[in-house]
Amino acid sequence: MVRARKRFGQHFLSDQDVLSRIVGVMAIKPDDRVLEIGPGRGALTSHLLSETDQLDAVEIDRDLVPILSAQFPALKLINADILNVDLHELFHRPTRVVGNLPYNISSPLLLKLADFAKTHPDRFVDGHFMLQKEMAERMSAQPGTKAWGRLSVIMQLTFSVDHLFDVAPESFDPPPKVWSSVIRVAPSDTVAKVSPVEMAAIDEVLRNAFAQRRKRLANALKTLNIDWSLVDVSPDVRADDVTLSQYVALARARLNDQEMDS
Repeated sequence: MVRARKRFGQHFLSDQDVLSRIVGVMAIKPDDRVLEIGPGRGALTSHLLSETDQLDAVEIDRDLVPILSAQFPALKLINADILNVDLHELFHRPTRVVGNLPYNISSPLLLKLADFAKTHPDRFVDGHFMLQKEMAERMSAQPGTKAWGRLSVIMQLTFSVDHLFDVAPESFDPPPKVWSSVIRVAPSDTVAKVSPVEMAAIDEVLRNAFAQRRKRLANALKTLNIDWSLVDVSPDVRADDVTLSQYVALARARLNDQEMDS
């Protein structure tokens, strides 16, 4: 058996009850195309293949590829780093995504998937991911909490986020030091209301706001020259207390300032 590699952040899910529960909440239909990210030793893969034969997988560990190929001959397996894969090639038709994501790539991968789903909501059907519990809480956080941050805003501008259930460390081999959670994300109607240009401005506002989250918003966003008269946001609040719609308004005010300067 291939041992988990620390450099890949591998913790293989081995609890059969949890594996069955993941497939259960997905409610896969026979004609669903499913993409598994990081199949590892194939524990979840075997459950997925019992529901659909339209399963592709991306695995970074080259030592696992021949094992997976021998165990699942019909599986279309790509040996690559998902962070470097062109998602347009993977999502060539409507696709459901599932994966036990290594903690060290969770944030950049989720942001990459969100960026793709913004412009291709018809191809990204939904995603079911195992994440560090803290990450799941950040994704589903609400304003006014410590977990509210850049990731919360971007995810919720793109997806509806459901925190489904938590998973204990002993469900993995080797066990991680923290609890994990399974979440569901699906493209939200909000996506159509925010253009790519506005999303770029929102991200600029978020980076500045949360880099100095204990400061008054006016100070944190000082370099952006926000015209506060254009937004229904107090310049005295902190980043933690600004809502989703208010961040959108701040970004639009920022764009308005740039247009006036050009």
